[in-house]
Amino acid sequence: MPTLAAYLIVVAVWATTPLGIKWSGEAMEPLAAAGVRMAIAALLGLGWLWWKRQPLPLHSRARLSYLAALPGIFGAMGCSYMGATYLPSGLVSVIFGLAPLLSGLMMQFLPGSVRLNGWHWCACAMGVFGLMLVFDDSLAVLFSGGDLGERGIGVLWMLSAVTLFAGSGIAVQRVGAGLKPMQQTVGGLLLSLPCYGLAMVLAGQQLEWNGDVRGLSAIVYLAVLGSLLGFYSYFQILSRLPAATVALVTLITPVLALLLGNLLNGESLGVMVLVGALLIVVALGLFMLGDHQVRQALKRLPVGETA
Repeated sequence: MPTLAAYLIVVAVWATTPLGIKWSGEAMEPLAAAGVRMAIAALLGLGWLWWKRQPLPLHSRARLSYLAALPGIFGAMGCSYMGATYLPSGLVSVIFGLAPLLSGLMMQFLPGSVRLNGWHWCACAMGVFGLMLVFDDSLAVLFSGGDLGERGIGVLWMLSAVTLFAGSGIAVQRVGAGLKPMQQTVGGLLLSLPCYGLAMVLAGQQLEWNGDVRGLSAIVYLAVLGSLLGFYSYFQILSRLPAATVALVTLITPVLALLLGNLLNGESLGVMVLVGALLIVVALGLFMLGDHQVRQALKRLPVGETA
């Protein structure tokens, strides 16, 4: 696949996924919609492996890698679907964009990790401030003894989602099972299915379609494009382009998701929430600047030394 085509596919898929999650939750209950999406993607992924004549490794390190992916495929996605029932799709994308910042913070507690510099910490502070604006008046109501409100509940679901997603990515990388992208994806998807089933039982959610065709189409779209083609294209550009160019996707997609939510779903956000979303996007830019400076500093170090 041409690099430009793969890059545009990743941008398109990541920008439309939050709206797809929002719509799919209108056809089925949130955990059911997520579970059906993962089941379809797993079946298609098994077909992909059979077509490419790639086995699904089941050795101990592969199983550990599938387990490490579970907080992302089940935890992060399940929380995202729950959060999308309370939040506009554009806001879901903006909050999920905090993943690089959280990953960087988590890495500080692991041995052998590169230390964050001033730009990183400035980005984290700006991201936190932007998140407070996104909460808007929910925190004030909570601290005054009232209920958190729908937006506050949704933001908490999404913070849980992005934390699980960031932690899962680090865990898979640390396991280092050497699996091909589709092998890793299918193994994690298959492992997530019983978890979704159990979560549905505990939450009292039913596996029922209410007849909403748009929502059902969104589930199929997310299974085929969001979980397979998007993933494949992402690893294509990751192997061909500089990391900074790939990271620009996290800056582009929240803006596109906000526009799509407004144009296609009639979503509107208050001024303070929009300012908070803008601050989060700027924080991501500052974090990337910090990464660039760290990489340049590492290049100047003598061989064998680390920052």
